[in-house]
Amino acid sequence: METSTKSSAINYGLYLGGLMALTTILGYALYLDLLTKWWLGILLFIVIIVFGILSALKSKSIQNGVITFKEAFSSYFITVAIGIIISMVISILIFNFIDPDAAIALKEKTIDATIQMMRSFNAPEEAVAQTLEQMEAQKNQFSIAPQLQSNAIFLVIQAVIGLIVALIVKRDTENA
Repeated sequence: METSTKSSAINYGLYLGGLMALTTILGYALYLDLLTKWWLGILLFIVIIVFGILSALKSKSIQNGVITFKEAFSSYFITVAIGIIISMVISILIFNFIDPDAAIALKEKTIDATIQMMRSFNAPEEAVAQTLEQMEAQKNQFSIAPQLQSNAIFLVIQAVIGLIVALIVKRDTENA
């Protein structure tokens, strides 16, 4: 992977990380309930994929339309990994060092939102009670170990998506 394509992927990753960090910071500072919304998670998931695709396509254009599977995947994955790591570091800093009480409040808001959603879908009260019990028993989801674990799992999911994107984007010299 050429230096210019690698630096392009890094730049896209920094932009993605900045956007995700800004979302977390604004949610924390302005409206903590925003961080409990299901649609925000879906939106960020889509944004992450879009940034990865744009990075792979930019790498392809830098190389005059010829990119190997490995280079396309690397562009995608570098972008996504940098973005996710930046976002994770910001979350760890805010919810563990700057304002640990916000993590507790966010957990309570998440529990309330989950229970409300389950009831809106007419879930049986036994299931609601069981979910409530499980969620209250969980440790702080914003502490370092759970953050590392959930982001590692998310990176694996993104790697699978990256493999599919690389398969679509790749164009070898013999096909050019």
